[in-house]
This record gives sequence, C-alpha cells and structure tokens, in this order.
Amino acid sequence: MKHLVRILILFVLLPSFQCDDNENTRTTPELLAEKKQEIVNYIQSFSCANATGCLYIAFGAKPCGGPREYLVYPNTVDQAVLETMVNDYYEMDQQYNIESGAFSDCMVVGPPNTVGCVNGVCTIIN
Repeated sequence: MKHLVRILILFVLLPSFQCDDNENTRTTPELLAEKKQEIVNYIQSFSCANATGCLYIAFGAKPCGGPREYLVYPNTVDQAVLETMVNDYYEMDQQYNIESGAFSDCMVVGPPNTVGCVNGVCTIIN
C-alpha cells in the first residue's frame, strides 16, 4: 500500500516538473526581425553583375494572406538555401499573426515590375 501511494504521488507531481515549451517557442517581433536580418545578410553576401542576374521572392505573411513584401536577390545565391530560410520566416510570421491576433490592411502586395543590378546590388526599380 505504501508503494502504491508513492507511485500515485509521483504521477501527480511529475507533470509539474516538466518544462513548458510554449514560452520558449513563442514568436516575437524581435525574433522575426533577427530572422529577417539573417536572410538579408545572406542575400547581401552575393553580388550581381547585370540586370538579368536579379530575381525576387515573396517574403513574410500578411494576416489577411499574401506576402508582406518581396525581396530581390542575385541569381548567384543558393536558391534552395534561400527558399528554406524564407519558408521558415513565413511560418514564424504566420504563427506570430495567429498568436498576437494581428490584422492588416489586406491590400495585395504585388511583385516588383522591374528589378535591376545597381552597383552590384539587386534593387527594385520603380
């Protein structure tokens, strides 16, 4: 009987010693800004040689749907690495929107009309 009581107490108390991962996995604006800077730094570590060497990718998640913006990048980046980074950011941004109850203007952000290489940097040209 004594062992049964100890086992019962152990089962009751054990869950209280477990870590709560929800606090550690919450997405914050600071975490999003850090992740975005990491992506921008990755893109900026490559240069372009001409206008045809620039591409763009949808970036972020507006609460109403669609991307927040578009990033331009040289075609010399490792496309698979960039897409993985951008997809990870998208999921974090989407999670933040849900957690924070975010809302937006729901305006559609279209892709850039023209991108070009200016001084070795891919740029949106209006």
